[in-house]
Amino acid sequence: MKILVTGAAGFIGFHLCEKLVKQNHEVIGLDNINDYYSQELKLDRLKEVGIESEDMIDFNKKYNSSLYCNFSFFRLNIEDRKNLPELFKIEKFDIVCNLAAQAGVRYSLENPEAYIDSNLVGFANILECCKNYEVKHLIYASSSSVYGQNKKVPFSTEDRVDQPISLYAATKRSNEIMAYTYSHLYDLPVTGLRFFTVYGPWGRPDMAMFLFANAIKNAKPLKVFNEGKLERDFTFIDDIVNGILAVVNKLPASEVAKYRLYNIGKSKPINLLNFIEEIEDQLGVKAKRQMMAMQPGDVEQTWADSAPLMADYDYQPMVEVKEGVAKYLAWYKSYYD
Repeated sequence: MKILVTGAAGFIGFHLCEKLVKQNHEVIGLDNINDYYSQELKLDRLKEVGIESEDMIDFNKKYNSSLYCNFSFFRLNIEDRKNLPELFKIEKFDIVCNLAAQAGVRYSLENPEAYIDSNLVGFANILECCKNYEVKHLIYASSSSVYGQNKKVPFSTEDRVDQPISLYAATKRSNEIMAYTYSHLYDLPVTGLRFFTVYGPWGRPDMAMFLFANAIKNAKPLKVFNEGKLERDFTFIDDIVNGILAVVNKLPASEVAKYRLYNIGKSKPINLLNFIEEIEDQLGVKAKRQMMAMQPGDVEQTWADSAPLMADYDYQPMVEVKEGVAKYLAWYKSYYD
């Protein structure tokens, strides 16, 4: 199939593109390569899939992979109402995987405009393009953050999620509602995936895994929020991507509801201090822990009920924390050293 992956220079998007091209799909990646975090890291991810440029990659120009004949890349903003529809018109995608978004709960307190532009205006533009150019299936990234301070665990897609506690969460919940409306009005097959605490090689430098490993390895103070009284459903990147691939490779049947929403996580939360201890053990260094209060917009626990995804797509998360941390640290040392 011909597949568009937005957010292709991002953490999950890069891994998804790499897997899709190896399954012989024709893949076009799209990303605006903004400076929310290291642009060098984003460009290095793209180099891994054969997209190289002597200077910064130009906007609205097609770059063909030197490694995969079935992969190409565009630098483009998803909120671009001129060039994004033109791309859809020319390329005629079968499937769209929208992973492009302004990420980060804490950054949404500092720069709300970025979340409105990308996560709301940009997502509306994606929906319009999918409607107008007969995309067979839109798969998009939502987030466990939509559950807010939900006390019922594990979190189920049947739970009420109308009290987000960060702007990032509010935009992700808005995406779900917008997607449902387009699916209902225009008979558009849409699947939303609520990701739970993804970690692994090539992860963002603002994510917990990097912050913990970097602080411990370099003997820097490690900020531990809510004094470590937090639990997260840490899910390794390979398990996340395999779940997305299962959805990509099984188009919704006509008799199945056109709009679907799933949790995608390990479904096995781990205490934050235990996660830190695993990193300490594998690095052979004790962290200089700095106990902190709870942060605005943060939640005490995440825990995915992924049973519906398991039932419908045979989703089976396989990577345990010990293995996942080892794989991340091996990459971290090779990349940053």
